[in-house]
Amino acid sequence: MRLIYAIMHLYWRFTRGLTLGVRAVVLDTENRVFLVRHSYVKGWHLPGGGVEPGETLVEALKRELEEEGNILLTGRPALHGVFLNGRAPNRDHVAIFLVRKFHQSAPRRGDAEIVETGFFSLDALPEGTTEGTRARILEIKAGLPAAALW
Repeated sequence: MRLIYAIMHLYWRFTRGLTLGVRAVVLDTENRVFLVRHSYVKGWHLPGGGVEPGETLVEALKRELEEEGNILLTGRPALHGVFLNGRAPNRDHVAIFLVRKFHQSAPRRGDAEIVETGFFSLDALPEGTTEGTRARILEIKAGLPAAALW
């Protein structure tokens, strides 16, 4: 099943002329960040995914947070920035939102796509947290402006 997700992910990445995705820095009341670990890419990442035709950025964000973390928005997310991800042949753009108002209906159980999830202290991110994920968290934590590149 993991191989199927990996193949679908590669197909999606390279068959679209330009890709647009959303990710969220979800901070709970203890100022811990929600991260996910996928089966088809290494490391810990901010939750999110691709924007489908006909979806707004916020609609895609809501869908992805529900799918990846059982997280339901209870307030409007704040746009942190839009980034060019140069690792995906300069075609991938990612909108990052800050989410503070939410409810998690239940902890997300691992499956064939999402291996593991959790809330982590900003000062103790898990080993394997990706460089881009760390950079976005630092920007928000320190009140820095969003960089242009992922």
